[in-house]
Amino acid sequence: MKITVLGLWHLGSVTAACCARHFQVTGLDFDATVIDGLRAEKAPLLEPGLDELIAENAAAGRLGFSTDAAACRDADVLWVTYDTPVNDADESDSAQVLEPLRRALAELPDGALVLISSQLPVGTCAEMEREFPQFHFACSPENLRLGRALDAFEKAERIIVGTRTEAKRPLLEKLLAPFTSRVIFMRTESAEMVKHALNSFLAVSITFINEVARICEHVGADAAEVSAGLKSEPRIGARAYLGAGGPFAGGTLARDVVTLSGLGARFGEPLAVIPAIKQSNDLHRGWIFRRLQTRFGELRGRTFAVLGLTYTPNTDTLRRSAAVELCQQLLAAGARVQAHDPAVSALSAELAAVRLGDLRATLTDADAAVVCTEWPEFRAAPWPELLPLLRQPVVVDANRFLEKPLLACGAVEHLSVGRPT
Repeated sequence: MKITVLGLWHLGSVTAACCARHFQVTGLDFDATVIDGLRAEKAPLLEPGLDELIAENAAAGRLGFSTDAAACRDADVLWVTYDTPVNDADESDSAQVLEPLRRALAELPDGALVLISSQLPVGTCAEMEREFPQFHFACSPENLRLGRALDAFEKAERIIVGTRTEAKRPLLEKLLAPFTSRVIFMRTESAEMVKHALNSFLAVSITFINEVARICEHVGADAAEVSAGLKSEPRIGARAYLGAGGPFAGGTLARDVVTLSGLGARFGEPLAVIPAIKQSNDLHRGWIFRRLQTRFGELRGRTFAVLGLTYTPNTDTLRRSAAVELCQQLLAAGARVQAHDPAVSALSAELAAVRLGDLRATLTDADAAVVCTEWPEFRAAPWPELLPLLRQPVVVDANRFLEKPLLACGAVEHLSVGRPT
């Protein structure tokens, strides 16, 4: 089986590299810079193990890269894997996926399978079927968690696939068999809607427990204990997204909340719960800043140590990072900001006032340490030695990431979401 993977940012580069363990794969992207990097065995962003897997498959002759749509001419499957961009309002920019897809389809042989994993609004597959009836379209919307993508792709608990006919089902089963034993087939629109609904359900779980947690802070309850009680209920379950902490970040969950809200407005269907998810999460994004104001009052002249700047651990992307947003808020309030992140060595001009340093320098003479990105290095750090570097032992840690290491430090003011004040 020959596969062409179209769109080689995070989802695409992982898809191409993992598939190349089992099939002949060509990665296609019309951005020459991305292709040049991949040919040099360098993924477009940090993902543990990805560079090594690309190099291994390229050396074995199973993986190549191209900027030429002719790479589709002998493909059995065109797998569309662009990470769909979103604007500042969390709205999908589908054109950034569909325009290069149309360009690639011009070279794809009639009767080939087009599998769309880019997250696009429900109805996109039907639109493409009407425009290109000579191809078979299927969809399996996916986004892979930064920092854990290879394991998530190669050991999927299940894969949902939407397809209009049975004609390409055996090919899809063969394609996905190396990665899961459980493929759930359904109609195309249902598969598209599952992703919208799933991400929105996770988002509502997060916003629900964070609202409960903020009440806990005032009434003497502990949100961690409340969460444990909720998860003990069989109708909820131990793996529910009910851990109080920071807001959901990035565009993945918010994009689907916005998509469903837009669909409700488009069809004149009044919605109350779904639009409120984003409103609640946007409010919760300010928890750390408000907590610092409550604890210290006037922030002007204070110094804060921000631990972690990237959007999530094990990546180097700063886009849509809650830590960057916090730094901007603190600077605007007249505070000084010292920061450390294992993957960041330089900052943009808008963050020029942030002083980058190693962990020890970042903590020295700060009024409080603020955990923003949960790098394993922070949990493994020698906190009994580091905590005295602060002017006072105050740690703001929304998710209680440093709960265990701080237990060995004696008296610590550990401020977390849902912890009674």
